[in-house]
Amino acid sequence: MISIENLTKSYGAHQVLKGINLKLASGQVHGIVGENGAGKTTLFKCIAGLEDYGGNIESSFSPLKNHLGLLPTDPYFFSKITGREYLQLLCNARQQPLAGTDEKNIFDLPLNQYAATYSTGMKKKLALTAILLQQNEIFILDEPFNGVDIQSNMVITGIIHKLRSLGKTLLISSHIFSTLSDTCDVIYMLKDGQFIRQAGRDGFAEMEVEMRRFTVGDRIERLRLG
Repeated sequence: MISIENLTKSYGAHQVLKGINLKLASGQVHGIVGENGAGKTTLFKCIAGLEDYGGNIESSFSPLKNHLGLLPTDPYFFSKITGREYLQLLCNARQQPLAGTDEKNIFDLPLNQYAATYSTGMKKKLALTAILLQQNEIFILDEPFNGVDIQSNMVITGIIHKLRSLGKTLLISSHIFSTLSDTCDVIYMLKDGQFIRQAGRDGFAEMEVEMRRFTVGDRIERLRLG
């Protein structure tokens, strides 16, 4: 369980997060949907301990960051590290043995190639593989389906369901509702640094309609296309 109370974050005079309250239970997939700039990535960085913040984050894991795997939207890799070396590096950071690397390379990545030369989708798949091999208890996935081919999206969906069955804690973000509705137990709608609504599975359809209404609104009509 992770409990987040009155979480705030500002950059200078700009307040990005405005009193976030959230409880993340084990064995559940929690989704956050919101437009670009709503504060999703900032929230994830705060939970992962990469940003200072106001408010409280409490967890049964101490320190939380040592049990948490974060998949960034755009993973970064040093210029002269191969995919294989990157997997070994992240496993070493958790003191996890790494054996059978080629068998565990489920995305068929060119592990002997420099990771910095990978495509956007390949980088995301390498970073995801690494945090999975770390045997983390909490997984925060920032736009895990964005920029990844449809076959890999199906694999990632399967991975999320498997992690849930293992009792892991998962938090996933997307700006596209449909990518969350297939995997999440509960979805929170984030707008301007605040949660404006949450729904369980029986409320997903209504939430999607509402999101379309305030996201699309009359924008298409305003173009006067015909």
